[in-house]
Amino acid sequence: MSDTPIIEAQGLTRTFHLGRKSSVTALDNVRCELREGTCLAVVGESGSGKSTLARVIVGLESADAGTVRIAGTEVKPTTARRQLRERAKLVQMVFQDPQGSLNRSLPVSVTIDEMLRAHRPDLDAAGRRARVLELFAEVGLTERHADAKPAALSGGQKQRVAIARALAAEPKIIVLDEAVSALDVSVQAQVLELLKRLREEHGLSYLFITHDLSVVRDIADDVVVMRHGRIIERGPVSTVLDDPQEPYTKLLIASAPRPGWKPQRGLRDALLGAEG
Repeated sequence: MSDTPIIEAQGLTRTFHLGRKSSVTALDNVRCELREGTCLAVVGESGSGKSTLARVIVGLESADAGTVRIAGTEVKPTTARRQLRERAKLVQMVFQDPQGSLNRSLPVSVTIDEMLRAHRPDLDAAGRRARVLELFAEVGLTERHADAKPAALSGGQKQRVAIARALAAEPKIIVLDEAVSALDVSVQAQVLELLKRLREEHGLSYLFITHDLSVVRDIADDVVVMRHGRIIERGPVSTVLDDPQEPYTKLLIASAPRPGWKPQRGLRDALLGAEG
């Protein structure tokens, strides 16, 4: 681990205009850092701005104001192929639903082969095939899985394919946007263990977007809590989860499913009532 930030976001603001008189501020002067070799979790409910933050950081959306630097270089939206390829060598994204990157009519290995064509021009067809199988083995899949179509794979297996696809570009950073939230608890635990192992083996840095605080302690080093487009609490995971200062953070922790957990009626009002 390092104290050197590999991602630095400063003063990010992003407003979506829904009509002439209606708008939503998704990011409101957001500042955060991801230290090299660590995992930063960004948590909050739907609409808190966490996914918008992820998309701005990787350059899929533009901020109205503020800057993002990855490995010291400022990120700006671009359509230039060379710049997009260079950025992809730095940062890759894994989404909640991997289906969007998989062609239903083709074996899932094709999506990995396409990444290798873009980022490993030194490999011929045989070399790409060998590398595809290496990547599948890294994420716990076999040649049989590589030659299967998406419909033949489980949700957890498809998410492993998405992770293998991200690894194919050999990035320094992987942004995981609700990447385990659609999986059942046992599969979720397996994928989290996979992510931890890959981070250690490859020296990766993770930006981990989630609404579920129950997984944060298991994978993250640092955490920021977002609400209404703002970061309201930040710090090491142990500090924020064991001694939360904000009522909203306390609400998220109290609402996280765990053994013996039961929803408490009126909990939100009790914890957030002081905020007005």
